[in-house]
Amino acid sequence: MDLLPDRVAWYVVGPLIGLLVAGMFALANKPLGASGAYVQTIAAIRKRASEPWRAWYFAGILIGAVGASALQGKLQLRTGYELMLDLWSLPTTVLVLAIGGVVMGYGARMAGGCTSGHGLCGTSARSVASFTATATFMSVAIGVTFALHWLTGGQL
Repeated sequence: MDLLPDRVAWYVVGPLIGLLVAGMFALANKPLGASGAYVQTIAAIRKRASEPWRAWYFAGILIGAVGASALQGKLQLRTGYELMLDLWSLPTTVLVLAIGGVVMGYGARMAGGCTSGHGLCGTSARSVASFTATATFMSVAIGVTFALHWLTGGQL
């Protein structure tokens, strides 16, 4: 028996994320972002974390994903890039993903946060910089999607 649906409805998850963001501001006056959690996890490994709770948040993301997959009865290792692997060789797919990861990491560092930090926390705090960053993230994502769709003849 499956305990969780394939995808939880947006009208359930959206308000829960909103409550989480508001709760973090209310309890700690801190934004909640994935790139900050990643950075603090690396810092915790090096014994230099200024906010070690973010490492637990990062671990919770991973544990939650595995737990949700197990509750669905579909515990399996997936990349999410099966369409790319069907279209391109493994080295080409790895190269494209590596370049994309570097560009995203650089952009998140230069923007002072990632899509979750700016898009969820920054915009809810009415930060002009976060609205600008989120508009930039979304515009680039839409452009890259159209470019990949065009370059692959509609296969991606």
